[in-house]
Amino acid sequence: MAAAEDLTLLEKLLGLRRGNKYSAQGERQIPVLQTNNGPSLTGSATIVAHLVKQANKEHLLGNTAEEKALVQQWLEYKVTQIDGHSNKDDIRSILKDLNSYLEDKVYFAGNNFTVADVLLYYGLHRFIVDLTFQEKEKYINMSRWFSHIQHYPGIRQHLSSVVFIKNRLYTNTH
Repeated sequence: MAAAEDLTLLEKLLGLRRGNKYSAQGERQIPVLQTNNGPSLTGSATIVAHLVKQANKEHLLGNTAEEKALVQQWLEYKVTQIDGHSNKDDIRSILKDLNSYLEDKVYFAGNNFTVADVLLYYGLHRFIVDLTFQEKEKYINMSRWFSHIQHYPGIRQHLSSVVFIKNRLYTNTH
């Protein structure tokens, strides 16, 4: 279950001690967090907000009303458009859309790094890692964003580093 893996990576990034138990509910494998001292929480966005607040890093949920709404929008997008997809044509379409969106942006939710960037990075990693250099160049804005995010301290964890620039060792100019 990819969602549980993403949430576990987020926990570690936030500095939370492990111990949360995740399960999946229903046909769509909606993540469920069984909290230690209360009811279980259902749904990625709900669990993400809980973990971020638990870590006292609420700025990652956005600073303004607009940023908070954008964070929610991109968390929803990850669940509905990225999670569960493996068809190359679907992925190309998603990358094309995200590439266009990022044309004049550094982050997905405004001018600041948020949990939306973290979870989109985790959700997209399995696709980006398999792209050729030419495909990465085709999605240049996505590649720029992805490369930027993977270099944030603690983000990548055990995930492999993705190389974006193919340097020539030799040239034909004499």
